[in-house]
Amino acid sequence: MRLVIISGLSGSGKSVALHTLEDTGFYCIDNLPIALLSEFGRHIKTVDAGGSDRYAVGIDARNQRSALARFPEIVDELEALGISCETLFLQTEADTLIKRFSETRRRHPLSDDQMPLSEAIAEEQRLLAPILERADLIIDTTLTTVHQLRELVRERMVRAPYSLSLLFESFGHKHGVPSDADFVFDVRCLPNPHWEPELRPLTGRHERVVAYLEEQESVKRYVEQLTGFLETWIPAFERENRSYLTVAIGCTGGQHRSVYVAERLAARFREERDHVSIRHRELS
Repeated sequence: MRLVIISGLSGSGKSVALHTLEDTGFYCIDNLPIALLSEFGRHIKTVDAGGSDRYAVGIDARNQRSALARFPEIVDELEALGISCETLFLQTEADTLIKRFSETRRRHPLSDDQMPLSEAIAEEQRLLAPILERADLIIDTTLTTVHQLRELVRERMVRAPYSLSLLFESFGHKHGVPSDADFVFDVRCLPNPHWEPELRPLTGRHERVVAYLEEQESVKRYVEQLTGFLETWIPAFERENRSYLTVAIGCTGGQHRSVYVAERLAARFREERDHVSIRHRELS
């Protein structure tokens, strides 16, 4: 039996994630009080919810502070019942959240006449810290659209239990390093197709860019050595019962080198593994 707990900052996409799981066959409940989470776990162990063995609950900051602080303890209780628990935490940069609330004219659940939006977001971060610390998967939605978030949730959460979900993500350093990555590798030391005028408008997926990079001995050596490193250490994470691993590859703009390397790595690991996905953050 599998239980996914979805939490995160207001405006970061919790409802989108929960609805995505519901569409893929999860039995979902939104805004469940943490104090009832253990009781819910005991309930689903004994009651058939339409034949489902996959459940998801949404939890936000509108819980008692004491209950939020007990979150890790409650998850331990659920796992002691034989329930496989996974916590997905969604986060977004404060400036982006302020913009989203301004555009939608929604009210932040913690804001009022005495607490402006920026302070409400900071307070929510403090309240949810125990959940963030226990999270199995963190997704930063600052640069993610609703459609991309749905796809990420489907690719990473809708999988067989006890199997590792491996994501290769390309990005551009000039737009910031992904905060939700487990490994970050810098490929800015490799020859840059950007300086070839005929390759500049293309991406690392285009056959001409691929051919250019594969002619470079340094690129071949980098990919081979990085592949060897990951082949050595990913099994170590699996032995520690990790469910999710994100490998981020960054070049300057996230268009050529990082895209190519991420594609090569994903293709290599798909030969031996299920649940390998790829995301090109800047190409979206």
